[in-house]
Amino acid sequence: MIGYAATFLIIAIIAGVLGFTGIAGVAVEIAWITFVIGLILAVVFMVLGRRPRI
Repeated sequence: MIGYAATFLIIAIIAGVLGFTGIAGVAVEIAWITFVIGLILAVVFMVLGRRPRI
């Protein structure tokens, strides 16, 4: 997920430099959403992985 966020952020930067502000805005929004989802999943898996085995 974090890799996708970085990819979309790079796409947004390139699109912004080239003047495609609409595409850059959409790419930034997608990057932000994928980053937040990836961060939430990382925390959830970290918490679930620390539970003792029964």
